[in-house]
Formats: sequence, C-alpha cells, structure tokens
Amino acid sequence: MFGKYISHFRRSQGYTLSQFADRVGISKSYLSNIERELKQNPSIQVMERIAVALNIDLNDLLNNETNEVKAQYLEKEWIDFMNEFIKTGIDKTQIQEYKILVEFIKWNNDRKLRVPM
Repeated sequence: MFGKYISHFRRSQGYTLSQFADRVGISKSYLSNIERELKQNPSIQVMERIAVALNIDLNDLLNNETNEVKAQYLEKEWIDFMNEFIKTGIDKTQIQEYKILVEFIKWNNDRKLRVPM
C-alpha cells in the first residue's frame, strides 16, 4: 500500500528512520512496521502527521496510485539514474553516446516487433 511511498519520500528528504519517527511523534518500530507494511491500518491521525512531516498531501499519501505520487516517485528514479552517470564520471558530452545506444535499442525492438514469430 503506502508504506513504500512513505519510505521513499522519507529517504529522499534525508531523514533516517529514527529522525523521522521523532519528527512524527511515533516510535521507530511503529514507523518501520508501517513502511514495511506490517502495520496495515495506522490511524488517520498518524497518517496525517506523516503527510505533514513529508510535506505531502494526505490524499496523495493514502491514494498512492495517483499520478502525482507516481510522477514524484519516477522523478526520483530519474534523478538517481543521472546521479549514477555523474558518479561514474560520465559528462554531458558522453551522454550523446548513450543517446545513440538508446536509439539503437529502440530500432532493434521495433525490428523484433515486425518480424513474424
């Protein structure tokens, strides 16, 4: 349900489990159980405090299938992906080479779709 989103947003904002539990006013073990989805029905008051602490709308947190939450999650994945490029020493000029590789992969996939099985 929403445990993985809480964990994702907490980490993306730089909070440890302990720090965030203190900020929300719940125990570390309770927060851990929510994030690991062992606690399936936390109170609405706790969920509201979590949403406020994360600066996320409560409805988005409760309805984690909304486009806004998906977009935020996807955006974080792209940021992480680009950070991996930076960590490995790939600069902007080298990214052009990867664009060529992506175009080849797209071309190859299109070709496979056209070939009868």
